[in-house]
Amino acid sequence: MSFEHFVRHARRHPDTLSAARRQQLAAGQKPSALFIGCSDSRVIPSQITGAEPGTLFELRTAGNVVPKYAPDSASSEMATIEYAVLVLRVPEIIVCGHSHCGAVTALTVAGRGLEELPALCTWLGTGSLTGVDPEDPSVRSESKRHILEQLRTLREYPFIRDRIDAGELRLHGWFYEIDTGLVYTCPKSTEEPDFLPL
Repeated sequence: MSFEHFVRHARRHPDTLSAARRQQLAAGQKPSALFIGCSDSRVIPSQITGAEPGTLFELRTAGNVVPKYAPDSASSEMATIEYAVLVLRVPEIIVCGHSHCGAVTALTVAGRGLEELPALCTWLGTGSLTGVDPEDPSVRSESKRHILEQLRTLREYPFIRDRIDAGELRLHGWFYEIDTGLVYTCPKSTEEPDFLPL
């Protein structure tokens, strides 16, 4: 698919929604969920969820990494989570990892091959996933464990913990298999990566 295809589609984009619907969207947003997913071009949140415009607040990061809570050195990612939870009051947060993830692969081999990408190495905190099979390009089990780690990190955000305790917010871990299109969810206990089909 070429860049020219993107341009042609962008020119036709105004015709994809009615004028009335565009006015509704211009008046504000009330998304049903915050979707934290990988920046991977093969993972399309609205395609996976069927979300319409205005219903899914998205945060895409390399490896669907959630940064540790550190308000004194806040990042764009942390600010996005804060806005979604405290201003938009999303009732659900989905952390979605996927198979064949380059970031998770980098984590499993302690950053091998990323010597010229120091920012990415720092972002990933490479080498945190151990006991992996470097011959398995799908890194399924490693990706699932990585999702659970991001959920644990989210629970350390005080404002997220407060809303969970108040029964106003739920966290979900999803795993998307690129080669099958299937989506799995983790059980209520986030200690074991025993994901089940949605």
